[in-house]
Amino acid sequence: MNKAITGICLLSFLFVSCSRGYQQFVSSYTFKSPDGKPDYSNLDYWAAHPDKKDPSDSLPKPLVKDFVPDTSADVFFIYPTSYGDASYTLGYNAPIDNALINAKTDYSSILYQASVFNAAGRIFAPRYRQANYWYYFSKDTARAKEAFDFAYDDVKLAFEYYLEHFNHGRPIIIGAHSQGTTHAIRLLKEFFDGKPLQKQLVVAYLAGIPVQPGYFSSLKSCDNPDETGCFCSWRTMKKDYIPGYIKTEKYKAIVTNPLTWDASKPDAPRSANNGSVLRHFNKITKHVVNASIHEGVLWTNKPRFFGSIFLRSKNYHIADYNFYYMSIRQNVKLRLNRFLNRQ
Repeated sequence: MNKAITGICLLSFLFVSCSRGYQQFVSSYTFKSPDGKPDYSNLDYWAAHPDKKDPSDSLPKPLVKDFVPDTSADVFFIYPTSYGDASYTLGYNAPIDNALINAKTDYSSILYQASVFNAAGRIFAPRYRQANYWYYFSKDTARAKEAFDFAYDDVKLAFEYYLEHFNHGRPIIIGAHSQGTTHAIRLLKEFFDGKPLQKQLVVAYLAGIPVQPGYFSSLKSCDNPDETGCFCSWRTMKKDYIPGYIKTEKYKAIVTNPLTWDASKPDAPRSANNGSVLRHFNKITKHVVNASIHEGVLWTNKPRFFGSIFLRSKNYHIADYNFYYMSIRQNVKLRLNRFLNRQ
């Protein structure tokens, strides 16, 4: 397994995904699965769904005034790992109805990541029995594969339910991060790559986990900001840093610059970054990071924001969406408009 999550908790005091604010919401998660399995006909088993109010509907305060929703497309968002108990107390995979894990998921990745798409379409984010975070590091590769396969089976089931009951031929945007991207890559291969459904794909954002060149037979990486039917992928590291596990990869991962979205423009200055959303969701901070593609990763100089003086980690995995929040938000609208205009 690729160890793409190294150093996450070193950023915990600066980025919300490891914060403890979600604990105040735990008591509201009272549903219990009678058989331990997800039931996607029940809204409790969706972290985000257009038929209920959830954190993906939230907007940073500066965006509220001019917000114009667009429900012409659907976003299928697969969230990252929020189960990281090193003792595996709850098992190899997270229980589907664990209140603490579900609250953490909803008020971290659903709020701070899935919300980036809420101007582009209806957001569907299924709860799934995610593999324990530590399986990305496990030497027991067979057990790790079993855990990730088990998690993917839930994601696949949710996507099939979504297609049958909600899609009705609508354009599809795939969003994912970290473990979510692990499953999204597989989902794209199984359902979109060279399949009829590929015609409905607006774009896929596959952040935090590498995409190996040649993995897909028909899907290709996006080369232009308004290109559709393609995917974007990046992993953010501090400039001049490439972790050992990446150095040993036998391929050079596909990397998109999330500030230019242009394969011919691999570098972008801080001035091109018009908005990051960090610990405080209601604040948009400009010019936090630059972005440059280098040897299978996305490099940035040290981030600039209040408190960044304390930042020591060189792996910015947890902020793959946070750093480029406004750029992603604007880009998905651009691609969707291009897609709809071609219909």
